[in-house]
Amino acid sequence: MIASLPMYMRPETHAAYERYWSAIRIQLLEIGIEAPQTLSDVETIAHWQQQDMVFSQTCGMPYRLVLKDKVQLVGTPDFDITGCPAGYYKSVLIVNVQDDREKISDYRTSTLAVNAIISQSGFAAPQNMAKELGFKFENITLSGAHRASAQMVAKGDADIAAIDAVTWRDIQRYDRYESSLRIIDTTPATPGLPYICALHFDRNDIRQAVATAIAELTASDRDILGIKALIDIPSADYLSVLNP
Repeated sequence: MIASLPMYMRPETHAAYERYWSAIRIQLLEIGIEAPQTLSDVETIAHWQQQDMVFSQTCGMPYRLVLKDKVQLVGTPDFDITGCPAGYYKSVLIVNVQDDREKISDYRTSTLAVNAIISQSGFAAPQNMAKELGFKFENITLSGAHRASAQMVAKGDADIAAIDAVTWRDIQRYDRYESSLRIIDTTPATPGLPYICALHFDRNDIRQAVATAIAELTASDRDILGIKALIDIPSADYLSVLNP
């Protein structure tokens, strides 16, 4: 069996996520679902499609493009993002503080740093926003991660980036380069990053295990992770989000 929580793991949150997984695992074992002691550190489409994948977290874009018929939605963690319905999130559009342009349209020919082409928050969201304004970001540089995108903008290696609001909250909390960045806009809210499992598992049992673990988080770990609750968002809501 394999399990992973790759999306918001960083050195400062790693221990809290390990404790969170341990609590989920205890609940799973109690109801007879085998679960690994440690989390895998992978984040690939192939990993999410493995039949022994008991628990992981994916992004809305790979879910609707690749995974929708190959995994089950377990539930979506609610990170209590300001201005978003429970379980939803948005991206913040960041630029360098030295850059005095004020509108997204001012960046139509600029370099957009993107964590991955299959990212809802880093690619689809800003491109869909640009489309509404009558253009498309053509100059794209791949960074491999939201934090790397933010660092590129802070260093002047890219002009603009769209950062997942949960990741941005952690950047503000932990990263010094945040002072070199400013927000010029936010994207519309879309369903957040869902927890998933392979098709043959009982997703209701896994959902209950996760919900119990969230309810039993210590105040300290709840503050570090930012998870408030587990929300049921229908698959149709993920599939209704437009591809750029």
